[in-house]
Amino acid sequence: MKVVADGVRVRIGDAVILERADFEAESGRITGIIGPNGSGKSTLLRCLYRALKPTAGNVYIGPDDVWRSSARQAGLRTAVVAQDHDLDNDYSVLEVVTMGRNPHKRVLDRETGSDRRIVDNALDRVRMRWASDRIFATLSGGERQRVLVARALTQQAPVLLLDEPTNHLDVGAQLELLDLVRDLELTTVAALHDLDHATTYCDRLILVHDGQVVTSGPPDEVLTPERVAKVFGVESAIVPHPLTGRPHFVTASRVTTPR
Repeated sequence: MKVVADGVRVRIGDAVILERADFEAESGRITGIIGPNGSGKSTLLRCLYRALKPTAGNVYIGPDDVWRSSARQAGLRTAVVAQDHDLDNDYSVLEVVTMGRNPHKRVLDRETGSDRRIVDNALDRVRMRWASDRIFATLSGGERQRVLVARALTQQAPVLLLDEPTNHLDVGAQLELLDLVRDLELTTVAALHDLDHATTYCDRLILVHDGQVVTSGPPDEVLTPERVAKVFGVESAIVPHPLTGRPHFVTASRVTTPR
């Protein structure tokens, strides 16, 4: 299921945060939104999952306009792992993950055996079944992130939206999570800080700078040395990884003379 942004503009007060953003995320592929802090990448992602309504433009999930759909319809199409959450401190891990089944339920529907199997499977996939009875607020930041990914998985939506999904995770957990996301084969749009992760795991990248989409395309076409120097202010190259042979993004500070 495709995700399309068509001329998305976000204005808050007198400030234009995002201007004429256009992109298409292909069905079943991973699309990364990258850019410096404050560039507008999280703003763009929030427009996709109905957290921030664009001032102008449209967002489509498949054939449907996100902002003309109900919250329940959106929940059946898109699962979200956001940077912020409004969960009550008293919820258990099991309760948090089970919330992912809400879009599939009507007001008086009860949890079924099928629901519980879906929840247990999601917890297993993120290696958090051991914490089912723990209070969510007592977990470490990385553990909470994995629980939120499990909640997204229980929605069984065709589109997965991730805002900095590797925040608070150690390096092993970061790679494990990104491997999991890649294996899901969902239409995935992720805002990412780590440009090497973006190069390794994303099929396409959207580069956002100063509230505008600068370019989009395969990682090696987007992250050219000239463009990275202009947008991020560092020297860079994409080289074969010495361990895996995959494309590996490396950077260095912009030093013009040897030390």
